[in-house]
Amino acid sequence: MAEEERKQAGEDVAELSEESSNDVEILKRERDKWKGKADEYLAGWQRAQADFENYKKRTEQERSEQINWANAVLIKKLLPVLDDLDRAFVNLPPEVKEPEWAEGFKLIHRKFLGVLESEGLVEVECVGEEFNPTIHDAVMQHEGKEGVVLDKLCKGYKLKDKWLRAPQVIVGKGVDPAAEEK
Repeated sequence: MAEEERKQAGEDVAELSEESSNDVEILKRERDKWKGKADEYLAGWQRAQADFENYKKRTEQERSEQINWANAVLIKKLLPVLDDLDRAFVNLPPEVKEPEWAEGFKLIHRKFLGVLESEGLVEVECVGEEFNPTIHDAVMQHEGKEGVVLDKLCKGYKLKDKWLRAPQVIVGKGVDPAAEEK
């Protein structure tokens, strides 16, 4: 009987072992399935997080561009005032240049220009440069070196890297041969 019991016990163990083996396989498959789901959810979350970071950067850049555009519109509207002040100081009669009130206006002009420059406004120098129709606005031609900017009638300005106004310039058309002989 002991032998039979041992045989029976061996069969029971084999049966249990086989069932356990099946259970382990089932559990491994379940684990792999849920691990795959977890990996899928993690990848989706990481994509969503990256998309959100990109969205934040893009909106911040757009906001910055809108602010710069608003500044450009305002500064462009103020340029004629700056031009008028420049012309007023150039055309002051000598007897008026000395009073304190004239110095006060010059100080206001410098402060005004300083504020605009602190916002990124830069005056574009062009006299003596090669004429470039994409940058300069030619309004006259005079005798002089051909294709060279001789003088500017109205200043040109850039705001940071953006053109606000092209300089209005006088361009050389070459020297007249008859005038050269004289």
